[in-house]
Amino acid sequence: MALESIIPPETLLAYLETDFIVFDQQILILKIDNYSEALRNLYKAHKIKTCIVISAYNPYGQVLKESVNIKRNTDLTTELDYKDLKYFPGEGKHPAGKWLSESSYLVLDLSLEESCTLGKKYEQNAIIWCDSDCVPQLVLLR
Repeated sequence: MALESIIPPETLLAYLETDFIVFDQQILILKIDNYSEALRNLYKAHKIKTCIVISAYNPYGQVLKESVNIKRNTDLTTELDYKDLKYFPGEGKHPAGKWLSESSYLVLDLSLEESCTLGKKYEQNAIIWCDSDCVPQLVLLR
């Protein structure tokens, strides 16, 4: 994947290194470009073929106060509930602790187009997209 973007290179590298943790009955840890058997099992259990990992934290990489980020994620939760989407809470966590963890969601059964629209609405640099191959991909939005 060519990573041509206005996103700073160190931010792109952080995305690629981050563990995307999903809190289901068992904890799933997703890594960019790495197949996930746990995700395959989640797909089977819910009879779906796609998901995204998304956060409303820190729009365009600008670190905001925790209270503002919590409000933004609450707004995202409200939208997911309104659209009657199935989702699980999660967290993006850099393994070396170089970046602050961000609350996120794994949202089931959205198209890539719908996923990108949602990511852009919440002013994100990128989303994590997973199709039926269960290999999380970094999708840049800027």
